[in-house]
Amino acid sequence: MKRCRFLLFLIAVSSILGHLHASAGDADPIYRACVYQCEKTGCVGDKCSQHCNLTSGASSIDGPWYLQEPLYLRWKQWDCLSDCRYHCMLSREEERKKVGLKPVKYHGKWPFQRVNGIQEPVSVALSALNLAVQFHGWVSFFILVNYKLPFSPYRKPYYEYTGLWHIYAIFSMNSWFWSAVFHSRDVDWTEKLDYSSAVALLGFSLILAVLRVFNVRDEAARVMVSAPIVAFVTTHILYLNCYQLDYGLNMKVCLAMGMLQLSLWAVWAGVTRHPSRWKLWVVVIGGGLASLLEIYDFPPYMGFVDAHALWHATTIPLTYLWWSFVRDDSEFRTTTLVKKAK
Repeated sequence: MKRCRFLLFLIAVSSILGHLHASAGDADPIYRACVYQCEKTGCVGDKCSQHCNLTSGASSIDGPWYLQEPLYLRWKQWDCLSDCRYHCMLSREEERKKVGLKPVKYHGKWPFQRVNGIQEPVSVALSALNLAVQFHGWVSFFILVNYKLPFSPYRKPYYEYTGLWHIYAIFSMNSWFWSAVFHSRDVDWTEKLDYSSAVALLGFSLILAVLRVFNVRDEAARVMVSAPIVAFVTTHILYLNCYQLDYGLNMKVCLAMGMLQLSLWAVWAGVTRHPSRWKLWVVVIGGGLASLLEIYDFPPYMGFVDAHALWHATTIPLTYLWWSFVRDDSEFRTTTLVKKAK
């Protein structure tokens, strides 16, 4: 009898701990009951999900592959559980709004309004714009160093960091691409790719900041500086993907790498006589203020724009100015080296 009581006690404690780790929304018994009922009936009020029983063509969604829609069409669709959670979330939020309660998170996310099957349309659009700005900045830099600035006698650009900025552009565009994919459809693999790409970008950005700020040009020295950062970033990415996707730890790691490189650029901008150092100041201060949006979280306005979406918006002009500084830096270094060569 005592053993049974002990087992019941453990079950009760584990269920309490489970609620402690859950978001306030999905721990709500009314919401949970709604999802449970929806999975049985396929409906929440007058809104019914075709994925809980049959597809629109009266074919089972678990039927043969040749009767299912292509992946690019199914991307906008959701399974029964996801549809039930979405409609129950909207229903519960309407009820909370009527009694004057503020929005809460469900399964770790704010209640967003879908648009044409896209989970966070504003964040997707802003991620795409960031990708476009990164691509524009990289192409303009590529044209400058390869077609407008003089080459060294070895038929290479004088600017010693050309290759590093090309790699940076690839990491940046990759990160914003997966950001757009993740915000359009939040599933396990899109989440991991988004987080991993962001960590990889921050890690390489930190390497680039150290190499440029301290003017490290020797290849052996560059490898020695980069190796520990690469090892740390790789370990962290493997931890997130293979062991545990720890959101709190990942936020701390990303903020630490971001603040460290901003500090390096800020100190360098204060001591250097670079003609475009004011652009660095704007990017550093703007980036520091924008990072506060990642710390101070608030529910989406009208179900669309939250703090993270605003952070995406602030990075667009900062990215444009950042690539402008990179182009200025390549011109400045090339001019300096050409004068020394003469």
